[in-house]
Amino acid sequence: MSIIAQHADLFIVLACVFGFFMAWGIGANDVANAMGTSVGSGAITVWQAVLIAGTFEFLGAWLAGGQVTETISGGLIRPEAFADQPELLVYGMLAALLGAGSFLVVTSMRGLPVSTGQSIVGGILGFALVAFGVEPVNWGAIGKIVASWVVSPLLAGLVAFVLFESIRMLVLNHPDPAAGARRYVPYYVFLAAFVIALVTLVKGLAHIGFTLSTTTSVVGALALGALAAVFSALVLRRVDLSAEARASDRYRNVERVFGYAQVFTAATMAFAHGSNDVANAVGPVAAVLNVVGNPEAVGARSELSGWVLALGGGGIVVGLATYGHRVMRTIGTRITELTPSRGFSAELSAASTIVLATWFAIPVSTTQTLIGGVLGVGMARGIRALDLSVLGTIFIGWLLTLPGAALFTAIFYFLLRALF
Repeated sequence: MSIIAQHADLFIVLACVFGFFMAWGIGANDVANAMGTSVGSGAITVWQAVLIAGTFEFLGAWLAGGQVTETISGGLIRPEAFADQPELLVYGMLAALLGAGSFLVVTSMRGLPVSTGQSIVGGILGFALVAFGVEPVNWGAIGKIVASWVVSPLLAGLVAFVLFESIRMLVLNHPDPAAGARRYVPYYVFLAAFVIALVTLVKGLAHIGFTLSTTTSVVGALALGALAAVFSALVLRRVDLSAEARASDRYRNVERVFGYAQVFTAATMAFAHGSNDVANAVGPVAAVLNVVGNPEAVGARSELSGWVLALGGGGIVVGLATYGHRVMRTIGTRITELTPSRGFSAELSAASTIVLATWFAIPVSTTQTLIGGVLGVGMARGIRALDLSVLGTIFIGWLLTLPGAALFTAIFYFLLRALF
């Protein structure tokens, strides 16, 4: 009897447990980054962030997470290289989950925001290199992902800079800034809702057996965007724009308006993060399930079950609720001073970048896109508005992520081989 057949049930249990552990690390670290701008700007409290993120992270993971999961599970290495010894692929994916998750625990304890995408990529590379050398690694896919680590923060920073400059022009420099905010913020809400709705309708609903044409999806996204814009306009009417309120503080009411809008972008960011980063937890789980289910066809494609995505989404939510506050405060208060208008720009730019990456099945780093967005709004105020020492520490953490996760994974890989 083969090792896989002998321990099939145990491998499945370990894959689910380790996948949940990795998802917990994502929630504790990466989701905290996603919510940090909203908390740091004062738009929402920590527990409101947990509630919003918990809901929309799960929905993003379940509805739109399968496309990127395929890239993680079968795109980083060539499973066919393990055809003669499929159990080595099982060991490696389990070790990658455990190694990357352990690295995230260490960094989260120190409040250091790192890339969960780099963590799992480092983990998978670590086991592949110690098991078989460079041969099974799909270097083309790795190069595409590495390029995204550079492009995503730059793109998010550029979009955030442009968004904040447009807010400055249309709202902050308006003769009556609060009235300008009430007038123009619904358009920004429309943009955010349109992007999220479009990727959900085109990519996500297929995973629950509901497929729409591209034309229908675009029309539906436009309608949902318009509905969100109308709803936001009605909500913003609650903001007091009386003469007394205007006289008390010229910009306070502007930030109150963006505070309302940032609740929406926080949900947008959570959905975008769940759709993209759930792959870092459940991609290796899917690979293990595929091998255990059919060891003779290691490289074959198989349908990703909805419960696997739900497992990842649940782990992310638990991680944020139990340990996310440390990293959340780092990105929300220590890089630059954030107000709701600045946080709104950073979140919307990062969410748009992540959603586009999900569309093209590129597992980008939420950490790097969001920090790119924060840098963009900071640069709009000048480089002195940024705490360069904090940024230096964060960048060092990024450099250590790939080799750190690879080292953890290599250790766990040899342990698993020794146990089985």
